[in-house]
Amino acid sequence: MNYFHGTDVRHEALARLRAGARNAEVARALGVPVGTIGYWRHLDRAARGECPGAHDPKCPRCDGRDLDRAAYSYLLALYLGDGHIIQYSTHRVPSLMIACGDDWPGLMDACEAAMRAVFPDNSVCRVRRTGCHNVKVYSKHLWCLFPQHGKGRKHERTIALEPWQQQIVDAHPWEFIRGLIHSDGCRITNWTTRAVGGERKRYEYPRYFFTNKSDDIRRLFSDTLTKVGVEWTELARGRDPFNISVARRASVALMDQHIGPKY
Repeated sequence: MNYFHGTDVRHEALARLRAGARNAEVARALGVPVGTIGYWRHLDRAARGECPGAHDPKCPRCDGRDLDRAAYSYLLALYLGDGHIIQYSTHRVPSLMIACGDDWPGLMDACEAAMRAVFPDNSVCRVRRTGCHNVKVYSKHLWCLFPQHGKGRKHERTIALEPWQQQIVDAHPWEFIRGLIHSDGCRITNWTTRAVGGERKRYEYPRYFFTNKSDDIRRLFSDTLTKVGVEWTELARGRDPFNISVARRASVALMDQHIGPKY
């Protein structure tokens, strides 16, 4: 690591870390990969005899730890829309990453808050990418909490909730709907024209859209909408029915009450 970044850079990084800076902050400030910063920090703490004991967070599925069910319902939806789980060969545990666009900082904050609530004993960080940040957490229990993980793209394989997951979604349906809208949906203003007193006038109305290639994920979304009393229609893009629309006034008002536009 010294060869690539130089001793001065490493000393500067350690000085900032000892002063209380977070790994990600130091990585951004010095232009060094966050994994390298973590490695330097580990070696420094080991040399000073400050390494903690084994980190073994408990799992709601394996160990019966309490789970913030509302936060999980929201995070599960974000995962189904914009998340993926991966384990690199050099990493001991897998990581969950949710891609959040920089245009919606409130969404990014909500994602991080939900991730911290679901994984209270694990570190959560943001990794900068072009036009977005990956909100990220490492945990060996990701397979337990997100059994929908598998090889290939989500729309090319079956996506079905386990009974215990469905119970959580049924108990917290609006959190699940909000997560899907925040990941693959939007609230827009549509317009049309109509004749009023012999004169054509522009008419605007709000509408929610959800777009996803996975038939299973769209079905999870529409089934949950139906359970909370929201009317919806499926719209085709060419021959592909990728879009679900909520346009009726009462249903849009209900969505506005619980969801609202991204921010």
